[in-house]
Amino acid sequence: MRKTFDCVEMKRQGAARIHERIKDMTFEQKVDYWRQRSEAFRRRQREILREDGRGG
Repeated sequence: MRKTFDCVEMKRQGAARIHERIKDMTFEQKVDYWRQRSEAFRRRQREILREDGRGG
């Protein structure tokens, strides 16, 4: 059997991309980055729920 998708590798690649984006930020900048990303994630979740007819 040959894997066509490696979840662990995908997670590692994502972590590496984020690390590159935030490696030179101050602590405060990192907090702001994560606050903004979290809010964008919550907005997207609400949009998906509305599109799916489940409210939100």
